[in-house]
Amino acid sequence: MNKTKMITVIALLGFIAITSCKKNYTCTCNTVIVTGTIKEVHNIDNAYYNDAKKSCQNYQDQANKTLPGGTTCGL
Repeated sequence: MNKTKMITVIALLGFIAITSCKKNYTCTCNTVIVTGTIKEVHNIDNAYYNDAKKSCQNYQDQANKTLPGGTTCGL
C-alpha cells in the first residue's frame, strides 16, 4: 500500500509540474471574408496555459468587434 501511495503522489506532482509551468504559446486566428480566409498568428510568451487561453480569446473578441462572428482563434 505504501508503494501505491508513493507512486500516486509522484505522478500527481509530475502532472502539477508539467501543467503549471510558464510556456510560449501560439494563438492562431482565422478571419473569414468574402475573398477567402485571413490567418493571423500571435505569440504569447512566458504565460500559464489559462492566461494564454484568455489572451487568445481577447484577440478573437477584438477582431469580432470589427467583423462580428468572422474570426475564430485557438491555441
